Amino acid sequence: MRSHLLNDTTAEQYRRSVTEGVERVAAKIATTDRPFTGVTVDALSPRIDEIDLDKPLHDTAAVLDELEDVYLRDAVYFHHPRYLAHLNCPVVIPAVLGEAVLSAVNSSLDTWDQSAGGTLIERKLIDWTTARIGLGPAADGVFTSGGTQSNLQALLLAREEAKTENFADLRVFASEVSHFSVKKSAKLLGLGPDAVVSIPVDHDKRMQTVALARELERCAADGLVPMAVVATGGTTDFGSIDPLPEIAGLCEQYGVWMHVDAAYGCGLLASLKYRDRIGGIERADSVTVDYHKSFFQPVSSSAVLVRDAATLRHATYHAEYLNPRRMVQERIPNQVDKSLQTTRRFDALKLWMTLRVMGADGIGELFDEVCDLAAEGWKLLAADPRFDVVVQPSLSTLVFRYIPAAVTDPAEIDRANLYARKALFASGDAVVAGTKVAGRHYLKFTLLNPETTTADIAAVLDLIAGHAEQYLGESLDRAS
Repeated sequence: MRSHLLNDTTAEQYRRSVTEGVERVAAKIATTDRPFTGVTVDALSPRIDEIDLDKPLHDTAAVLDELEDVYLRDAVYFHHPRYLAHLNCPVVIPAVLGEAVLSAVNSSLDTWDQSAGGTLIERKLIDWTTARIGLGPAADGVFTSGGTQSNLQALLLAREEAKTENFADLRVFASEVSHFSVKKSAKLLGLGPDAVVSIPVDHDKRMQTVALARELERCAADGLVPMAVVATGGTTDFGSIDPLPEIAGLCEQYGVWMHVDAAYGCGLLASLKYRDRIGGIERADSVTVDYHKSFFQPVSSSAVLVRDAATLRHATYHAEYLNPRRMVQERIPNQVDKSLQTTRRFDALKLWMTLRVMGADGIGELFDEVCDLAAEGWKLLAADPRFDVVVQPSLSTLVFRYIPAAVTDPAEIDRANLYARKALFASGDAVVAGTKVAGRHYLKFTLLNPETTTADIAAVLDLIAGHAEQYLGESLDRAS
């Protein structure tokens, strides 16, 4: 079996195998005419269940044929212009090339002696990002697996900086539409069940700073400890951006750690047109960015950044076999000193390749295109009497719901929208997401593909309306 190990004697086999795989994927992408086949769990499960993993095929071509049947044929393809659902972006080719390189070399970014130049490349990209944010000369950070881990680490640092041993007294403030990972992180960090204080949002789904000020004041009056305010730079559901300058002012007034979850909105850091929409982020103590959302990178590629590098010490643990304390005095750069992870992929290489081939302006142009597309989509929805659209987009998300002219029962309208989303997914013609607004079911377009057009949006809206009308017609037939 040594013939399958990648080394100097198998380099040619590696080249042939990877080329064959790339050719299969390229052919699939070139001929994919819809984002999904509509395959069901019940249809796909038996095909995978019948595979005996203890009986290998011993042939790359045969395995790729099998993979076509159980995965490639029915995968959800984010590159298709009518994939409009979640925060999944089409990826740029330089980043995919970087993925191929990092997988083959297989550096681990925990210590210098496992990565060498990889460590310096990651550190250079962290410095580049903190400079784009404007965090100042003492800033630092580390790559993570995604926004959830970045938020967890940021809140860990905030907890330690709060300098109290009574975790039950700690409070975290986040808007009612902030990411679920805030509450999840609070639980993982051992905070009390009431630790996360939900702040109401305004009509545009932005945190109400008047309400935040009131809750901070109440926290102080009750003898509790304000640990952190989590402001969102692009909410998952609405793409809304909290009023960062005002929140920063309140954090400074009350001496509270300010974290900005910009997992989605970080694309604005490269924007040529809309950078000002995330103004105030430079005043944060920590920031989450997901390059695999709005920088068009393959999963995973994320980072947590901090204003003061010294705060990262709260994630440091020295192990004699890995990163003993003497290495700090010897100025050996071990990234594990900053990270919650030990073994860690060289995901930074994908962004490095992207910047070196395309440049930051190239990324920014792509993100500006999807923001422009969302603005045009909002105009379509606002002018269409069949739909109710919630907020004008700050980024590239549209939340709306089909409103039939002849039906007034909100529950029946909910069911029609749920049916339309399910039927659309089953058809494979398009993929859209869903959420709830004020307890009612809405649909969601997350526009991250510059190849999507307003014609695509209009066509999908017609499909949604058609499916909803079909449901309501059948519902009336059943009732009669």
